[in-house]
Amino acid sequence: MTATEPATAPDAPVLRRAARLGSLGEARNLGLIIVLVLLTVVGAITAPGLFLTWGNLLNLLTTASVIGVVTVGMTFVIIAGGIDLSVGAIIALASVWCTTLASQGYGIGGMIFAAMAVATIVGAVNGALIAYGRMVPFIVTLAMYVSARGLAEQISGRRSQIVSDPAFAQIAFNKVLGIPLLVVILAVVAVVGWVLLNRTTFGRRTFAVGGNAEAARLAGIDVRRHTLLVYVLSGVCCGIGAVMLTALTNTGASTHGMLYELDAIAAVIIGGTLLTGGRGSLVGSILGVLVFTTITNLFILNNLETPIQNIAKGAIIVAAVLLQRRGDRRNAVTH
Repeated sequence: MTATEPATAPDAPVLRRAARLGSLGEARNLGLIIVLVLLTVVGAITAPGLFLTWGNLLNLLTTASVIGVVTVGMTFVIIAGGIDLSVGAIIALASVWCTTLASQGYGIGGMIFAAMAVATIVGAVNGALIAYGRMVPFIVTLAMYVSARGLAEQISGRRSQIVSDPAFAQIAFNKVLGIPLLVVILAVVAVVGWVLLNRTTFGRRTFAVGGNAEAARLAGIDVRRHTLLVYVLSGVCCGIGAVMLTALTNTGASTHGMLYELDAIAAVIIGGTLLTGGRGSLVGSILGVLVFTTITNLFILNNLETPIQNIAKGAIIVAAVLLQRRGDRRNAVTH
């Protein structure tokens, strides 16, 4: 036995597990790409002359941009072992707050700052109650969902508030090299999120906390502070999403962000992130967003009603969870 064997032997299971999880993630992402290709074929057949047009594809990506940004934050939360049911309500509150300031004479800078600040503070409140108040994430974020949307209704009087600043509204119509600015924002947020998750200590700690919080604590990670920061990050993403959605609709309303929590969680699950935490892929989450957005786009082009869309989304979520559990059982038996 050489001098190096005792040191390297214990690492072998860890390396094998990392390689196995990496292979599973790549296979799942490849599967999602194949699904997108099949959906494209379906679109070309069922909506000829409509689906495969440059205008429709840009519209599809623009529609995916807001929920995509929110999904980036949700991915971090779920990998860390949490859940955030308040993302849609946070967007509604931030949009109402920034349009209220606009009516008082604040310009584009003040509106963006207000939306970001409100969403970040609400995310911090969620994180503090969960991390330091030792409350269950489901209960905290469900309560925030109700409270934030109620506050948005109170501020707006249940009326849509029109954006009076033309520069702010222009955010949704500006383009960069022919690509809508909202799509560019999604790309930037996704790239930054990927680097943060896969190339930084923060990302490694996120996986560690979600995989085994007690082991992470014994390893020297401040689990409570990290949990707080993960929810702050989710709030920041909601703030960006609120700015994008407000510019896109030219309004701030308490009804903004309806079912965004469903769409974001569904995209994250379909992308391969475990609901129990500890494993996930940001690339998979973005692909999940594109799959859901493409399905919705196909339904609209084929004049299918919203209830049918929601039924299909629910079925896809259930199928994704069942596939996850089947894969985990097979993985456990094999290894």
